Amino acid sequence: MELIIKPTEACNFKCTFCSSTYLADDKTARLEISKISAFLDRYPDTGTIIVNGGDPLMMPPKYYEDILFEIEKRGLETTLAFTTNLWGFYKNPKLWKNLFLHPLVGVTTSFNYGTTRRVTTTQVYTEELFWKVSDLFLQEIGYRPDFISVITEENLDTAMDNVLLAKKMGVECKLNYALASGELSKSLLKGKIYKVYLDIIDSGLAKWEYNSKQLLAMKEFKATTCPLNRSCDENIRCLQPEGDYYSCGAFGDDKLYPISFEDEVINGGHFTPLSDAHEISYMKEQCLTCALFSICNGCKKTVSDIKKNNAVENHCNEMQLNYERLLAYV
Repeated sequence: MELIIKPTEACNFKCTFCSSTYLADDKTARLEISKISAFLDRYPDTGTIIVNGGDPLMMPPKYYEDILFEIEKRGLETTLAFTTNLWGFYKNPKLWKNLFLHPLVGVTTSFNYGTTRRVTTTQVYTEELFWKVSDLFLQEIGYRPDFISVITEENLDTAMDNVLLAKKMGVECKLNYALASGELSKSLLKGKIYKVYLDIIDSGLAKWEYNSKQLLAMKEFKATTCPLNRSCDENIRCLQPEGDYYSCGAFGDDKLYPISFEDEVINGGHFTPLSDAHEISYMKEQCLTCALFSICNGCKKTVSDIKKNNAVENHCNEMQLNYERLLAYV
């Protein structure tokens, strides 16, 4: 089992694509550590607690030290995997250094070209700033963190540039298409991002981009990670700041398909998989006989977004443009 926690909706960036910038009117809620402790009691096999937000560094280091205490007192090897813009670390590295040097802690950061990732409403998070943050992390913590790039229609033309930057830095990036939550009403058509993945593979750059590597491994390993795993809800959960509980962080943002924390965690019950929610099982009947079924319908949140925006046929047309190229991986 893995657990995604969103300790807070608060963020020190103002990215135009991000649900946390617009989604919650009340950003004062804080996830209670008692919820995490109860989850660890229910699922002591939890391999990773993925920490995102908002931005995780809007919480004090002690919050995470207390989580590590709960892990260690149970004798677990559960790791904390932060996804953060690292701006809080950049401004005050001494505050975060001990936590980030902990053997159970790992950090991934974020960057993408274009103007969508912003420090303020008017200040873009530039490559120059990103290098400064990465250099400081390397100096203080001892490694450069991998990074996630959120790709929208607005910055699609710079997607490959992120991969070239990752290669230059000697790290791995992960190109994620933006999901339709919060201010962003429509997600990037998935067919367009898959053309980018194919181009990355053909350019010999898959070593530096996570999702392209997953596509390469799909035929052999049947794609076991997001967004290509239709059964991801069997082994991942998400806790939101208010303590509400889901099997998907993106559905948590939308407040859709909640799970009863009381029934599953406190009382030791069993969760009914989202595969029972037929409206998000696939986009259309024709998908059931299409060779690209597992790619198009792997992520139930994406299925939900595309159907909600009446974009099924547009999506299908985009995927068909690369049908022959994709057949090599399914």
